[in-house]
Amino acid sequence: MRRFAWPSRPVGPTKLGLLGLFVLGIAWLARSFLMAGTQPDAWEDEPFQAPAIDAKRLQAIQEAGRLVRPLHRRKTPPRPGDWLDKYKEAGQSFAAYREERPNHPTASRTTIYVLPMGDFQAKQMPILDATTEALAIFYGVPVKRLKQVGWDDLPPSARRSREGRPDQLRTPFLLDRLRKHRPADAVAVLGLSSVDLTPGDDWNYVFGQASLSDRVGVWSMARFGDPEKEHGLVLRRTLQTALHETGHMLGIRHCTAFECCMNGSNHLEEADGRPLAFCPECEMKVWWACGVAPKARYRELAEFAEKHGLKDAKDWRAAERALGKAL
Repeated sequence: MRRFAWPSRPVGPTKLGLLGLFVLGIAWLARSFLMAGTQPDAWEDEPFQAPAIDAKRLQAIQEAGRLVRPLHRRKTPPRPGDWLDKYKEAGQSFAAYREERPNHPTASRTTIYVLPMGDFQAKQMPILDATTEALAIFYGVPVKRLKQVGWDDLPPSARRSREGRPDQLRTPFLLDRLRKHRPADAVAVLGLSSVDLTPGDDWNYVFGQASLSDRVGVWSMARFGDPEKEHGLVLRRTLQTALHETGHMLGIRHCTAFECCMNGSNHLEEADGRPLAFCPECEMKVWWACGVAPKARYRELAEFAEKHGLKDAKDWRAAERALGKAL
């Protein structure tokens, strides 16, 4: 087992490709700065500059959003125990997002990094490969994988031990370490854990946690299922979490307007009912912040989903067709 040495440089780029999964039962957000009403400064070490975009480009983005809007369902009322039944959130419009100084790719912040943490089995690696591939397409930036780290010299404070249950890792510790060892050119760093996570002793577990201000996030595959017997399901859950968490690191808050990958989710059943696709309001945020071409991106996402047998391919194909001769 490798020692817990946090890498400062990537071991090499992964393939660029598509992306996927979303934060499933993140109850921690109710207490975090991700909740509405908090305005973190995402540019503490770099003066904020809005993405370079002219009025014509902004108008084209808004028109593309209008064209795909009919393909998306409005948010259905929450059932008892669902995220919005527990936590009241205001949502975030595209216009509000542009005013909130979001983190985004710049000349100096060029890359998403993925850091595998723990002991991954061989059958989990294709899912990690596909997730890093998808992230590159979805957010339109290079994705590099950092050298895997193990758990053998974690301090006791990083672990949560409960009698009769597997140990968990504390997300505050992981996020702090990711922040301290974040590469200088990182627009986001995602730690993927093979071990279950908890934000503190007063929570049972979380699937993932991300920071709006520090450009770091972490999520776990521990509760996603058997990657060999349920490969497609585990892949989709991992993709969903990765997409969702990276969205948070780019300043995108929980969506309350549509059925969307950026919806909050309080349990697996609720999360599995969410699309991998972002709604038009959240898509415009990605197009604006990352400078991606919507139609070409939809085509690549659909090709990725078809290659991996994901049902979401039809959603991206429909969006590609809806844009016609648009962006």
